[in-house]
Amino acid sequence: MSALPDRPPPPIKTPCVKVCVVDGESGLCMGCYRKLNEVAGWARLTDDERDGILAELPGRRALIRPEKLAMFR
Repeated sequence: MSALPDRPPPPIKTPCVKVCVVDGESGLCMGCYRKLNEVAGWARLTDDERDGILAELPGRRALIRPEKLAMFR
């Protein structure tokens, strides 16, 4: 029998802003700019993998047409 941890694990950092709409042209979430496979597998990624994706997100915003983004901001 394994002992329970003294405290829960730390929360996983996420860019999610609860706007889960995928842009058909870019394949990115229009809220956080992640790809669907990144959203689906986020909890299984390592901290380093998540950090790498987080670093890419600001540049991905430009892949979505501004008029589409205006609907969500």
